[in-house]
Amino acid sequence: MKRSFLLALCLSAAAAFAGAYDIGDFSAKDAVMSDNQFFAANGGQELKTATVDEAASVPAGSIVLRQKFAQESGLNAYQLYIGNKGDISSMTALSVPSNISYSDVIKSKLYERRGMKPGDDIEKVYFDGKSVYIPGATSAIAMVKGAPVELKGDAPAAAASDAPKVECDEFDLSCDDDIAAYKKDKVDVSGDLNRSNAQADARDYSASAAAQDVKDRFGIADEVRFWSAVALSALAAGSAVIGVLQQMKSSEANDAYKQLEAVANAVEPKIGNVCSDPRVTDKDYCTKMYKETNEAVFTVTNWTYSDLQRRMKIDKDTKESYATARNLWFGVTAVSLTTAIILFAW
Repeated sequence: MKRSFLLALCLSAAAAFAGAYDIGDFSAKDAVMSDNQFFAANGGQELKTATVDEAASVPAGSIVLRQKFAQESGLNAYQLYIGNKGDISSMTALSVPSNISYSDVIKSKLYERRGMKPGDDIEKVYFDGKSVYIPGATSAIAMVKGAPVELKGDAPAAAASDAPKVECDEFDLSCDDDIAAYKKDKVDVSGDLNRSNAQADARDYSASAAAQDVKDRFGIADEVRFWSAVALSALAAGSAVIGVLQQMKSSEANDAYKQLEAVANAVEPKIGNVCSDPRVTDKDYCTKMYKETNEAVFTVTNWTYSDLQRRMKIDKDTKESYATARNLWFGVTAVSLTTAIILFAW
C-alpha cells in the first residue's frame, strides 16, 4: 500500500507539472473568420471547428488553425478551426520528430524558445496533417507531456545572384578576391562618413542582436527559472513522500504507546489493591517493590512494571522523533512548492 501511495503521489506531481503545458480541451466559443491569407477566400464566413483527429489527418487542400483566446479569468481557451488552404508560402514547414505523435503536438503548447512561462505560448498555430506552421517562425519548442521537443524547419535558400561573376586579372591586385572581401567587411573611412557611420551602426546592432540571441538561447533568466522550478517541484514531491512515511511511523509508535498505556492503567489499581491489604505493614515499600523491582506481577509474562514504563518511554520518544522529522519534511515541501509556483508564474 505504501508503494502504491508513493507511486500515486509521484504520478500526480508529474501530471500537475505537465498539465501546465497541455491543452486539456478545445472548448472556446469565439468564432474565427477566414479573413487571412492562409485560408482561401470564401466570402469571409466563419471557419468550422475541428477535432484533434481531424487536425491530425487534414484532407488535401485544407488547413487547421489552432487559436488561443485570452480569458478574463487569466486562463487561456483554445479552439481548432478548419478551412480551405490559402497561401502559406510565407511560413516555414516545421517537422515533427518521428518519435513524437502528431496528435500530441496538436494538444501541446508551442513556444518561441525554451524556458518561457506556460501562458506565453504562441497564439496562432497551423496544421496540415504533416507539418506545423507558425507565422514568422522557423523553429519552435513544443512542450509534449511536459517535455520540450524542438520542431525545426528549413529556411528558404537565398536566391543566387544572377550577375555574372567578375573574372579578375592575375596582375590586377585591386580585383583580388581576398582584397574584395576585405573591402566588403571593412568600413570605408575615406569616403562618405555618414554612410560609413550608418554601416558601422548597423553592424553594431547586428552584433548586439546576435549576442542577445545567444543569451536568450543559452543563458536566459527564463531558462534558469524554469529548470529551477522543475527541480524544486521534484524536491517538493520527494519531501512530501518522506513526510508521509515519517507520519506513518509516528502513528505506529503512538499506537504502541497507547496499548502499553492501557496495560499500565489496568496494573495501577491492582498494585494499589494489593498494597492496601491490612496484612501489609509498609504500604509505600509494597508499592515501590512492585513498581521498581523485578517482580513480574500484574503484567504480561516476564514483564515487570518498570519494564512496562521503560518501553512506554521508548515508544513515546520514537513517536515524537518521527513527528519532528515529519514536520521538517513537510516544511521543506511547503517552501519548495511555494518557491516553484512563484518561479513558474514569474
